Amino acid sequence: MGLESIGLDLSARQLASLDAYLALLAKWNQTYNLTAVRETERMVSYHLLDSLTLVPHLDGGTRLLDVGSGGGMPGIPAAIARPDLQVVLLDANHKKTTFLRQAAIELKLPNVEVMTERVELFQPERKFDRITSRAFAELAEFVKLTRHLLAEDGQFVAMKGVYPYEEIAQLPADIAVSEVVPVSVPGLDAERHLVRMVMQ
Repeated sequence: MGLESIGLDLSARQLASLDAYLALLAKWNQTYNLTAVRETERMVSYHLLDSLTLVPHLDGGTRLLDVGSGGGMPGIPAAIARPDLQVVLLDANHKKTTFLRQAAIELKLPNVEVMTERVELFQPERKFDRITSRAFAELAEFVKLTRHLLAEDGQFVAMKGVYPYEEIAQLPADIAVSEVVPVSVPGLDAERHLVRMVMQ
């Protein structure tokens, strides 16, 4: 599947869960319009492998918030690859969270919780040591909307396409970029970067 180049060694059961997730996504997408990518083969690169590039960069994290989770990317693949990680999928769209809840049940993912809520109104009992998003908002907006959810010593890990020079320049003064990591997605001929940020 191309997982070796990402640096992941998954079990046969985890691979089967990823396949089952893709099948669910393709099935529900016909009715719920979860993604513009319709072909299952393209979904493997665009959604599955792209989401999984996040996983090696979650070291040290125990609670992950996926903001604007949509069809479950990157939260569900991350939850499958890291069963020790508590993952909360947050989206304001009821249709999308209906799919996410069904996927968590069918894929038997006890480490996944789904919340239907606007991110700025979300008030969980415990904060998160890792907060991620994929195609949710520009970095400054992402940080502004989620900063109340980040635990002390936590990190924002935003998934981006080309190197976001302009977005980084717009970040507030109390947010530091600790690194921008170029990632290579097997089968995807496009630039991808992970932006790791902390509050100072």
